[in-house]
Amino acid sequence: MKALGLDTSNYTTSAAVFDGETGENRGRLLEVRPGQLGLRQSEALFQHVKALPERMKELRETGLLENVAAVAASTRPRAVEGSYMPCFLAGESLGRSVAEVLNVPFFAVSHQQGHLAAAAWSAGQMHLLDEPFLAWHLSGGTTELLYAEPEGANVKAQRIGGTTDISAGQLIDRTGVLLGLSFPAGKALDQLSEQSGSRDQFRVKVQDMAFSLSGMENQVKALMEKGREPADIARFVLNTVSDAVCRATVEAQDRFPGIPLLCSGGVASNRRLRYVLSEFCQGMFAQPQYSTDNAMGAAILARRLMGAQRRDL
Repeated sequence: MKALGLDTSNYTTSAAVFDGETGENRGRLLEVRPGQLGLRQSEALFQHVKALPERMKELRETGLLENVAAVAASTRPRAVEGSYMPCFLAGESLGRSVAEVLNVPFFAVSHQQGHLAAAAWSAGQMHLLDEPFLAWHLSGGTTELLYAEPEGANVKAQRIGGTTDISAGQLIDRTGVLLGLSFPAGKALDQLSEQSGSRDQFRVKVQDMAFSLSGMENQVKALMEKGREPADIARFVLNTVSDAVCRATVEAQDRFPGIPLLCSGGVASNRRLRYVLSEFCQGMFAQPQYSTDNAMGAAILARRLMGAQRRDL
């Protein structure tokens, strides 16, 4: 039996189907005009409402929507009190409607829980969802170090570290726009940085597994004023982020020895970061296509929650 998952984050519209072993995600980035640093929530919500029918059509045309027995949607950024973003209403509304039409259960999950589930599955480590683990959620708006543990068939994540101001993704996107790259700039900045062998970085202070990145924008602007090559500036930013994340991780591993580390979120697809965390922290990563925002995690959790519900009957 299959489960349908929907996720309407601030930058991606996605729908996915999972059958217990394999899955398929259909996603598309929202449109951001050149020079802009993102979208207002009202504009993101509008684009999701327009884009969701096409994502569903793509799944239907490949036969993936046959025998759907459960539906889940990301309804908020995190599974904590007060977590809310209007853009998730698009996926939740469609998900509840589809579940009613099919007469199947609907499950509300968080965007973060979906990221963790998709990362565990695509890394071939589904067993992590049934035991404690450390996790990074590294995305356009989030840089959080988490202690995760099972919560029934779902996953509970407690923030234990990360940035205290702007996220790594925001720094990367802002740097990219300053260098003339399109938003979101993560992939392009990663590619640009590969043209440089510079080891320069700014040593951010890490304390209690937390650190600040807000001052890095001034560092970037200073390098631009000095005429440094764009590739060197890109490398400088990614070296700095990777070093801070690595040191916070090492501190967490000292406090929670012996449990695995899983990395999720779009920023986690960065090659420099993946190298540093895998080499020095034994980190496991989602496949790149499941690091970015996607609905696969919601579909995976729907399948798990449906199974648990049936066992309880």
